[in-house]
Amino acid sequence: MCCRTTGVNAASQYYHCRMRLWPQPVWARTGTPKTYMPRSQPGHSLAPGNMSSHKGLNGTCSVHEYSGTFAGQAVRFKMTSVCGHVMTLDFLGKYNKWDKVDPAELFSQAPTEKKEANPKLNMVKFLQVEGKGCDYIVLWLDCDKEGENICFEVLDVVLPVMNPAHSGEKTVFRARFSSITDTDICAAMARLGEPDHNEALSVDARFQTKYFQGKYGNLDSSLISFGPCQTPTLGFCVERHDKIQSFKPETYWVLQAKVNADKDRSLLLDWDRVRVFDREIAQMFLNMTKLEKEAQVEATSRKEKAKQRPLALNTVEMLRVASSSLGMGPQHAMQTAERLYTQGYISYPRTETTHYPENFDLKGPLRQQANHPYWADTVKRLLAEGINRPRKGHDAGDHPPITPMRSATEAELGGEAWRLYEYITRHFIATVSYDCKYLQSTIAFRIGPEHFTCTGKTVISPGFTEIMPWQSVPLEESLPTCQRGDTFPVSEIKLLEKQTSPPDYLTEAELITLMEKHGIGTDASIPVHINNICQRNYVTVESGRRLKPTNLGIVLVHGYYKIDAELVLPTIRSAVEKQLNLIAQGKADYRQVLGHTLDVFKRKFHYFVDSIAGMDELMEVSFSPLAATGKPLSRCGKCHRFMKYIQAKPSRLHCSHCDETYTLPQNGTIKLYKELRCPLDDFELVLWSSGSRGKSYPLCPYCSNHPPFRDMKKGMGCNECTHPTCQHSLSMLGIGQCVGCEGGVLVLDPTSGPKWKVACNKCNVVAHCFENAYRVRVSADTCSTCEAALLAVDFNKAKSPLPGDETQHTGCVFCDPIFQELVELKHAASCHPMHRGGPGRRQGRGRARGRRPPGKPNARRPKDKMSALAAYFV
Repeated sequence: MCCRTTGVNAASQYYHCRMRLWPQPVWARTGTPKTYMPRSQPGHSLAPGNMSSHKGLNGTCSVHEYSGTFAGQAVRFKMTSVCGHVMTLDFLGKYNKWDKVDPAELFSQAPTEKKEANPKLNMVKFLQVEGKGCDYIVLWLDCDKEGENICFEVLDVVLPVMNPAHSGEKTVFRARFSSITDTDICAAMARLGEPDHNEALSVDARFQTKYFQGKYGNLDSSLISFGPCQTPTLGFCVERHDKIQSFKPETYWVLQAKVNADKDRSLLLDWDRVRVFDREIAQMFLNMTKLEKEAQVEATSRKEKAKQRPLALNTVEMLRVASSSLGMGPQHAMQTAERLYTQGYISYPRTETTHYPENFDLKGPLRQQANHPYWADTVKRLLAEGINRPRKGHDAGDHPPITPMRSATEAELGGEAWRLYEYITRHFIATVSYDCKYLQSTIAFRIGPEHFTCTGKTVISPGFTEIMPWQSVPLEESLPTCQRGDTFPVSEIKLLEKQTSPPDYLTEAELITLMEKHGIGTDASIPVHINNICQRNYVTVESGRRLKPTNLGIVLVHGYYKIDAELVLPTIRSAVEKQLNLIAQGKADYRQVLGHTLDVFKRKFHYFVDSIAGMDELMEVSFSPLAATGKPLSRCGKCHRFMKYIQAKPSRLHCSHCDETYTLPQNGTIKLYKELRCPLDDFELVLWSSGSRGKSYPLCPYCSNHPPFRDMKKGMGCNECTHPTCQHSLSMLGIGQCVGCEGGVLVLDPTSGPKWKVACNKCNVVAHCFENAYRVRVSADTCSTCEAALLAVDFNKAKSPLPGDETQHTGCVFCDPIFQELVELKHAASCHPMHRGGPGRRQGRGRARGRRPPGKPNARRPKDKMSALAAYFV
């Protein structure tokens, strides 16, 4: 789900008054939340009295309480926040499994439900606890359609537990603001409104992946998807690629002449015909002019011209500049801008508007920059001489243009945040500066029958280019003073042979322009769509941030064109966006638009499925069938023939004889495991490994895809298998409860010798132990103290670390004092999804809790001391 905040700044901030909900901006600065207190407004006192703060029940959102006045009465304020969307819309459980549901049902038969966006945050319960007994609620959300939608999610949760309203009393308020500053917050408090239900409704308003990945082995993508915004975005990139591939260069000729202006310099003249594509005609023009010794002046002109200052900055222009000039991808630029906004450095960065309202305080933000080391002189001069009113741009009715709200230095922001802030500030100063004025001189020449021109520019007043020097008029030599009839000696006339060149691949900036022009996405979603086609390997980002389509991206777009061109063209999405805007304006019915749009896509889906053979024909040309891909690795338990290992993501094993495919764990290496077989299905085991210092475990391809026991999940390896007697299972190799997570079990890795490892089967904790031991076994006996399984270790006599001449020792890896010096516990260097995040990343020493390993006694830790493993937890 889209997260509307950065750090602790609220996507939906509100306060309680007496307990009354009422919002307050919270700034995240270097990770520490700070409460920002605006000045008092008539009837609303925000000055904190006896303020207290504490964490909410979800442990994530802070709650700040203090006394004040609201609507002329003494109240108790309470301020807190949410983390993006509270609720999400999803299909009911049985419709969420792509491989078990006919996608056609999702268009009409599948019911949907609202459920918590992030159940781990307990946001619903948290809001209800804090909102119980409240009289009023004032919501401070990002002032766009998404923020309006979150507003009603909060209301749905909180209103049922609030105090009933008195007859006719208004209890729900909406604050609208564009920056987190004293002035803007106070102004928003002075004109509280109501949330807009129409805008919220406009926000409310998988067949091909499974099909193609089941047929082709070298599709380098984990997800082959269609999206009404994403696919036209890819279509623009492929369209440019097709133009490049079909381009045929043509040869043309240009007549170039030079005349001597004086003894020390010459002027290069431009041919008025520009170029010709016929060699003989070009040669004729050369022959007609090359014998001429003088160029005669036919006309001169001197005109004062102006280069206009830029329009005020909106989101799309910011993203274009970030990509083309700052080398920042659109999504990264948007995330950086949002962080600058939540820290109070700039105004709200999601806006389509390029026009400042007439009552906008332009001098306030400008004064903030008056002492900046880089542009103080320019700013002070503007304030002294008077600013120039910005050009009239487009007023989209959402937020003012992106504006710097307070001064910052490179040392304060650092890196890319500074570069983006610097551009935003320079752009703003340029909008209130004066136009660049220059004098353009032109001399028209005639050499024989042919006409030539020479142009020069001289800057009169730099204007805004002083603060945006990259926009300055190029320096050119001034032209000599002359008049009609004057002559200049010709020093050279020659014919240049050139060729037309193909267009280059689209830059991100050019793609953003096309998306904006055709209504593909919004100012906030454009970066997401571009990021999606990159992440799904449809395009690659080349030097200069140019987007080059991959073979997969090209085939997909060509296939869409072959079946239904409207799937690629921007027309459908543009029409839908117009309908959504009508819903937001209250001019269209939400259910009618939803029903019509679903019907259109349902029909297109059925037509696409019926015509999938056309896409398949293109795929066959570019990609290899599964049976012809990969290398033989392990034997199938059904036909006992070799299955092929396909490394392209998603990596998998394919049996061409049985026509069966088995997915494997990703982001690691796979190899055959000693030709050992699973006792349940006779499939040969394979070994997954994340590296020499990471985790490894054997797995059965069939069991991993078809779990044999009720307590197993799809994708599990032998280290989680609960088979009671298999030598590879958790029951035989499990030792005890992991010290780094709840529910994980430390399991011996029997393949790791002589650098033995014990690894958690849930999180990324790995214990390196008993180096140089030639054999390590899990004993059937258990520790009398913690009930973990004992390990029997055999060392070579020459390398034994055991005291005396001992080479064998059996003990508890948690409690045995001899083993304490032989164990080192670390986080595995693993990128496998099952090892990410969660409690396994904790850097602490809590008591290990959780269910006991199957087949083992409860692995309790000693009550009177920390275990040896926890002591080595680094």
